[in-house]
Amino acid sequence: MFLKNTWYVACTADEFTDKPLGRKVCNEAMVFFRDGNGNVAALEDFCPHRGAALSLGFVKDGHLVCGYHGLTVDGGGKCTKMVGQRVGGFPKTRSFPCVERYGFVWVWPGDEALANPDEIPHLEWAVSDKWAYGGGLYHIKCDYRLMIDNLMDLTHETYVHATSIGQEEIEEAPPKTTVEGDMVITARHMENIKAPPFWASALRANGLDDQVPCDRWQVCRFTPPSHVMIEVGVAHAGHGGYDAPADKKAGSIVVDFITPETDESIWYFWGMARNFKPEDAELTAAIKRGQGGIFAEDQEVLEAQQRNLSAYPEKKILKLNIDAGGVQSRKVLDRLIDAERAGAATGGVENAA
Repeated sequence: MFLKNTWYVACTADEFTDKPLGRKVCNEAMVFFRDGNGNVAALEDFCPHRGAALSLGFVKDGHLVCGYHGLTVDGGGKCTKMVGQRVGGFPKTRSFPCVERYGFVWVWPGDEALANPDEIPHLEWAVSDKWAYGGGLYHIKCDYRLMIDNLMDLTHETYVHATSIGQEEIEEAPPKTTVEGDMVITARHMENIKAPPFWASALRANGLDDQVPCDRWQVCRFTPPSHVMIEVGVAHAGHGGYDAPADKKAGSIVVDFITPETDESIWYFWGMARNFKPEDAELTAAIKRGQGGIFAEDQEVLEAQQRNLSAYPEKKILKLNIDAGGVQSRKVLDRLIDAERAGAATGGVENAA
């Protein structure tokens, strides 16, 4: 139900500063640590001796030591030491291609021979000093596709986020969905409206009047395997909306990396990148707090939705015009997953992602 031959955000480096990190990605149990060269390594979280979780061990001299009997492996999964034993014939622990980039650790859970770091998407906001970013991580008990649905249809903001970013005008402005290759884009534009509380504070932070009529935009972009980037913002009405000059608007990119843990749980890396007042650390922290509260509201809804869908698998759910972004995203995923499976069945090595 998810692509394997592709890059997912698995964690951030600060999650394993003093001990290894165990994390499941696409139903694959993994352990992350820094090897002897200071590079992040990802291995199967399974000790070849007795099957203990390597993530319960510790790192010594860049090698991972099992916390059960002391078997030691390097960043490539090769056994290097065990007291009183010859380890030359020990089986190698499976390793996963792993790259540290843009403040995230990316992992490839599929065929190692197909992994190409050049396929990790470029994130300009992560490398430019003209941008500031703040974000976090939620563990959510739902199918990763439900989160994609949620982010590709922001109509729910009117109800789920009524006190922060929601407003009735969202419902009144029909979204437009297009597909460009493997990318799905859903855009909604609202004109001559009042800025909701979150965006009113963003206008003030950018030195702009928050009481005048505004134009608002939401442009959601899904790309496989499960990334959604959403350009959002408001501008003083009559200045071009999305295309308004910088001194008339406050805009940002909502960053969403959705990594399947299991069939019914995800690691959700969320954040917001902005290109106004990037030097203001207090503003970054304030936006992060506000956005974190917004996503907590999504978590409650999605987990309840998953419980219902799991309890009543025979029930069919409706598809409305507002669902086009999620529906088209699923079609892209289904096509790529079918191609990946077909390639594996025939022994092909072409990367379907």
